Amino acid sequence: MKHFDSKAAEEKWSRFWQEQGTYRFEENSGREVFSVDTPPPTVSGSLHIGHVFSYTHTDIICRFQRMRGKNVFYPIGWDDNGLPTERRVQNYFNIQCDPAIPYEEGLSFEKADSKAAKKRAVKVSRKNFIEHCRRLTGEDEEVFKHLWMRNGLSVEWEREYSTIDADSMKAAQFSFIDLYGKGHLYSTAAPVMWDIDFETAVAQAEIEDREEESFYHFINFTVESGETIKIATTRPELLPACVGITAHPDDDRYRHLFGKQALTPLFHVPVPIFPSPEADPEKGTGILMVCTFGDSMDVEWWKREELPLRQIIHSDGTMMAPPFGEENWPSENPGSAKKHMEVLAGKSVKAARKIIIDLLEDNEEGINYRAGDPLKTVHPVRYYEKGKRPLEILSSRQWFVSLLDKKEMLLKAGDDLKWHPAHMGKRYRDWTENLKFDWCISRQRYFGVPIPAWYRLDREGRPDYSSPVLPDIEALPVDPASDCPAGFHESQRDSPGGFTAEKDIFDTWFTSSLTPQISSGWGKIPLSIRPQSHEIIRTWTFYTITKSLLHEGSLPWRDVLISSWILDGDRKKMSKSKGNVVTPEEWFDRYGADSIRYWTAGARLGTDTAFDEQVLKTGRKLVTKIFNAAKFVFSFSLPDRQPMTELDRENHPPR
Repeated sequence: MKHFDSKAAEEKWSRFWQEQGTYRFEENSGREVFSVDTPPPTVSGSLHIGHVFSYTHTDIICRFQRMRGKNVFYPIGWDDNGLPTERRVQNYFNIQCDPAIPYEEGLSFEKADSKAAKKRAVKVSRKNFIEHCRRLTGEDEEVFKHLWMRNGLSVEWEREYSTIDADSMKAAQFSFIDLYGKGHLYSTAAPVMWDIDFETAVAQAEIEDREEESFYHFINFTVESGETIKIATTRPELLPACVGITAHPDDDRYRHLFGKQALTPLFHVPVPIFPSPEADPEKGTGILMVCTFGDSMDVEWWKREELPLRQIIHSDGTMMAPPFGEENWPSENPGSAKKHMEVLAGKSVKAARKIIIDLLEDNEEGINYRAGDPLKTVHPVRYYEKGKRPLEILSSRQWFVSLLDKKEMLLKAGDDLKWHPAHMGKRYRDWTENLKFDWCISRQRYFGVPIPAWYRLDREGRPDYSSPVLPDIEALPVDPASDCPAGFHESQRDSPGGFTAEKDIFDTWFTSSLTPQISSGWGKIPLSIRPQSHEIIRTWTFYTITKSLLHEGSLPWRDVLISSWILDGDRKKMSKSKGNVVTPEEWFDRYGADSIRYWTAGARLGTDTAFDEQVLKTGRKLVTKIFNAAKFVFSFSLPDRQPMTELDRENHPPR
């Protein structure tokens, strides 16, 4: 046979390695251990050539360390819960979770075809939805596993885990209880970044800025002295939520206004005018309205100036109808304010923006509050990294891990690590230094690890959030929605004087940040390296370091190996949205796994690398030459073989 049958060889050796336990970690062997905190890929679609690229780098390192005589610990896992998984399940089956719907035994959906996908999503119970999440992730994991085996990853499949299995759930819930006991966790109603499509809070690390065209709209406010001031805003729909006006303390145009009040147009709400050094005199008109909430700076001003909370956006992104004239909603003309708000109520943010722009010019008061034509601008808009509509800042009760008081500790931890390449450590430092919020770990979703907490109800049925009831460690994992806390009976659930369950689940990073503890049994096997991509330094690296420091007081590993992006032929980043992603299966079929591994081995860590078919062709030729050379050698009668040692181990004994 002139050409090497790569597919047959891949299947043969994969089967042989599994049967022989070739890559099994040897407990108590006495040999030096080399261990990997392997990235668990997100099971929410398909693997692409970039995954193969980075995981092959790790595999090459592990094979080299084995040849050096080390006992290699190389586990594998799947990150299979969270918003990306839920979105895939929703789209795949065209279903939507509604916790109010009762469970239906045996309910099953198949993949929605193009015709079915255009119809309204079928609403199903929480339990039915989770069943379909588990079903689809299970199928995806089998596909992923087949691809990794074909690629020849020398992982220990006996230690395969997922972030939603019982052991991972137990680890995450133990983490919660341990952090709560150490005083690092708290629950409170606070402003959080909110995705209006998924209707859940998201963490700062999951947010990305997208440049978008917008307009400055100029609005006239009346000061109590009778003076008119012109304010520029890109979010006029938040006018009903305006709670203050601010300008720079050194801005001579507005210094005389500080300490006075102004009335908001249309809603006639008196709001204070105050100075703040963060206001930019060069931006817009130099004076701006503070709303609850338009951006993170609004949150800062709201806290600092002790302004009232007036939230006008529902969790689904539609406008509320606040009770102007009642407590917390003052207005000097509540009737007019209510009429204007009734026009906005129930509308999307985008629709409300257009309506209120029109109302400013044409309203029942006969006053034109617009102060000139809009001015086009381009500015960053915050999105959840997987989201389709801009985030809002809404106030809701959430669980948080305290981070802002630990910046110095986290910065020192980053400095103590060895980064490969070294400059990647600056990304970690920049992220940590610019951290603005504590870590919001609760999600108002369904497929994830339940937060293990219940709350006592008083005689009026009101929950006591200040003293959560937590389970015993021995009882983990628990599901508060179906399990009872110690000392209570099921009949007391949601009844006055009884208890109610925490309904939220953990942010997926709260669990996946525990991969060192999950894979190694909470420190039983010290870990050597963390290989990963650079875009999740702010999430996976940061949160894993945080968890290890808070739980164990030590770093989880010594070295961090950062891979980069794979580029297409035009040297553009591959992404599904651009339609330039290369899927690996066809290239395995065409050139074989060893040819792809040859291409990967020629690239450096942390350097963007172009996908080059010519290199695969060269790799294929090299594999064929080695195959034919081996055939030639084995065509001869060989003498009795002596014990053989790998050349690398013989010439380079372990250090």
